[in-house]
Amino acid sequence: MQWKAAAAAVVPLLLWAVQSLAQPAGLEAFKRPTAVPFPEAAPYSREIATLGKMLFFDPRLSGGQNISCSSCHNPSFGWETPVPKAIGAANKPVRRHAPTLLNAAWITPLFWDGRADSLEAQAIGPITAPDEMNATFDGITARLTAVHEYNFWFERLFPGRGISKETVLTALATYQRTIVSGVASFDRWVSGDAAAVPEAAKRGFALFNGRANCVSCHSGWMFTDNQLHDIGIQTTDLGGGGLTPPDPELNYRFKTPGLRNIALRAPYMHDGSLTSLREVVRHYAGGGGAKATRTPDIEGFIATEEEITDLIAFLQTLTDTGTNVPTPILPAN
Repeated sequence: MQWKAAAAAVVPLLLWAVQSLAQPAGLEAFKRPTAVPFPEAAPYSREIATLGKMLFFDPRLSGGQNISCSSCHNPSFGWETPVPKAIGAANKPVRRHAPTLLNAAWITPLFWDGRADSLEAQAIGPITAPDEMNATFDGITARLTAVHEYNFWFERLFPGRGISKETVLTALATYQRTIVSGVASFDRWVSGDAAAVPEAAKRGFALFNGRANCVSCHSGWMFTDNQLHDIGIQTTDLGGGGLTPPDPELNYRFKTPGLRNIALRAPYMHDGSLTSLREVVRHYAGGGGAKATRTPDIEGFIATEEEITDLIAFLQTLTDTGTNVPTPILPAN
C-alpha cells in the first residue's frame, strides 16, 4: 500500500510540473490587480457610482438632449462604437474614433492625445465640445435640477452641495472607475489553468512577447504602457503635437490603447481606419504606412499568415464576453 501513497503524493507534483511547462515565464506581469484605485478626494461609493451610471446613460447631459456618454462609449462594443467616428451633436462625425473607457481607473493621461490627467477633467471635453455633446454645465445643472429624483440623490450624496458641475463630474468619474474588463480566458491561464486557452493562442502570446515585440508598448495586465507613440498611421491629425502649446516632438503620437476586450472594439486606431485585427497586425508587421518624412516608433517583423492567425487567437483570449451591463432606468422630468 506504500507505493499507492507514494504515487498519490507524486501525481499533484506532476500536474504542477505540466502546468508550469505549459505557461511561459513572465506571466505574473500580466496578472489582474485585486482592487480598483480611487483618488482620496473621491473614494468609492456604491451610491455615487450608481448616480454616475444614470448620468452616463442620460441624454440630458447633451445640449440637444439626444445623445449621452454611452452614445460614443457603448458597453456592447467594448465601450467604443462600431463605426470609425460616432455622430455628434452637429449630426456630423466627430474628429476621432472613441477610445475605450475600459479600465479607465488605471489610464493616465486620457484621450488619444493625452490632454487630460483625470477622469473628472476628461469628462468636460466631450460634454462641452460643440461637435460632440454640445452642452454647458449651467444648462445641465438646470435640467437636472428640474428632476425631483436627481435633486434628492445629489443632496443626499453631496450634502450642502447638491447639483453642480463639480458633483456631476465626481459622480461620472466614480462610475467610470468601476468600468473594469471582466475575467477572460487569458486570466484563467495566468492563474494556472493550462487548458484555458488554445495552443494557437499560446503560440501567439510567444510571438507577441518575442519576435513581434508587441509587448514593448502593450505591457502589463491592461496591455498598454500609457504612453504616446507614432505608429505610422497616414493622418493629418497631429495627436499630442496638436495641443497648446504645440510640441513638435509629439506630432502624430497617440495613446497606446489597452487590449482588453479588443475583439469587441473594431474598427481600430485613433481614426478607426483599420477594420479588423488582421489589418492591425499586418500594419505593425509592415512597420506602419507613414510617409518617408516620418520615422514611426515601431519596427516591422516577419510573420506568416498562420502566425498572424496565432496572434489574433491570443488577442481573442483577452476578451470577456460574459459581463452584462444593464441600462439604468432614468428618472422622469
